[in-house]
Amino acid sequence: MEQISTSIWRKKPVEELLKDKETSKLARALGPADLVALGIGAIIGTGIFVLTGVAASQYAGPALILSFVFSGIAAGLAALTYAELASMIPVSGSAYTYTYASLGEFAAWIVGWNIVLEYLVAAAAVSIGWSAYFSEIFHSFGILLPAALTRSPAAGGVINLPAVFVALTIAALVTIGTRESTNVNKVIVSVKLLVVLFFIILGARYVNPANWHPFFPFGPIGITHGAAIIFFAYIGFDAVATAAEETRRPQRDLPIGIIGSLAISTVLYVLVTVVLTGLVPYTQLNVASPVATALLRAGVTWAGGVVAVGALAGITSVLLVVVYAQSRVFYAMSRDGLLPGLFKRIHPKFKTPYLNTILIGLSIALMAAFVPIEIIAQLANIGTLTAFVVVAIGVLVLRKTNPHARRPFKVPLSPYLPLLSLALSMYLIMSLPRLTWLRFVVWMIIGIAVYFFYGYRKSELAPEGQRLRWMLRGVRAAGFRPRPRRD
Repeated sequence: MEQISTSIWRKKPVEELLKDKETSKLARALGPADLVALGIGAIIGTGIFVLTGVAASQYAGPALILSFVFSGIAAGLAALTYAELASMIPVSGSAYTYTYASLGEFAAWIVGWNIVLEYLVAAAAVSIGWSAYFSEIFHSFGILLPAALTRSPAAGGVINLPAVFVALTIAALVTIGTRESTNVNKVIVSVKLLVVLFFIILGARYVNPANWHPFFPFGPIGITHGAAIIFFAYIGFDAVATAAEETRRPQRDLPIGIIGSLAISTVLYVLVTVVLTGLVPYTQLNVASPVATALLRAGVTWAGGVVAVGALAGITSVLLVVVYAQSRVFYAMSRDGLLPGLFKRIHPKFKTPYLNTILIGLSIALMAAFVPIEIIAQLANIGTLTAFVVVAIGVLVLRKTNPHARRPFKVPLSPYLPLLSLALSMYLIMSLPRLTWLRFVVWMIIGIAVYFFYGYRKSELAPEGQRLRWMLRGVRAAGFRPRPRRD
């Protein structure tokens, strides 16, 4: 057996990863438009409809416009590093897979474990947000849904049934098929984009430039504080990379999907913030629905319902993409032996990893049903930012260790842009609250224990003898003993 100090850093060669893609049973049904829609579906949602108001009123004021530019640059640098590795290694798993090739198995497990945290908590938070908007729409028609069935026990209810409903429905849709779920996503994204453009065009007519003064009410430092808060709005483009094995021409289309979706979302974020802070004074935006509130206080009362529909569509598309991406990360980790084999089972008809998608849907539903959103939302950023850091390092490492590998897309000005991406992501990580770090440490301890008790020994890269001894040990632990032979 290899020594643990060296074997936990064993790497999966790029050539082996590409063989996994060629033997994959996942259906290759996605093109560049599907990938751009997938990225926009994950990016534009809770951030644009909720976080803009909080960040403007408490951290940046009208300078939030520059905060979105700053965060967009940080996310854009990360997107460039993702695009290079996605074109080089077009395999399911996103940052987890790239880390396996560049930094080794243990680092890959840590990244994959963090992505699990990111997607699960983000999906649960989005499900709870969906439930709140769903209840508000009914309320606008005079129908008040009972609090016992729309809130978690900590929020004064019994169970959040709308959140359970949407989580299970989306999981079922993702299970049915990649083409079907992406077609639904494109429709939802189209509705969402129309509502965002509706707000920009309509709101621009009521902008009062006086509301942009003072532009820096919290000083220049407010720009970076605001950027750290609203960076959550950019999380999601990495989900495009998880679709690598279901893309028809991944080496060309993945960079288009990653960079294209982020560019479109950044432009829309900046335009929405310009209009939002121009409609009303920034001090009036500390609400859960700043976009609708700004229109109401500007006197455009009839537009609130349209914005609510757009918000619901935005939240739904985020949930769909997150469930999809999580299932593909589980699939990649299971194929490498680091998770049980049930996570890689492909449905014979739908060609999707159906068992792990169903399990994900059930986990999200349980979290959303009984855990308050305040606890869930605090963990959303740290998993993604950790992945951004490791992917930036991975680009630099693979440029050295695999200099002649085919790279249809390359990060320009390397190593400077990857290093800048690394620095900005680290800065945003250090800006997160202490309680988030505490919960993150607990999650990491659990993950490390799972790796050493299961993944390390069951890995496809583990020596055959090591895996055989682990399996025999499990058989003996279950109480099975070979009967002595009788002559």
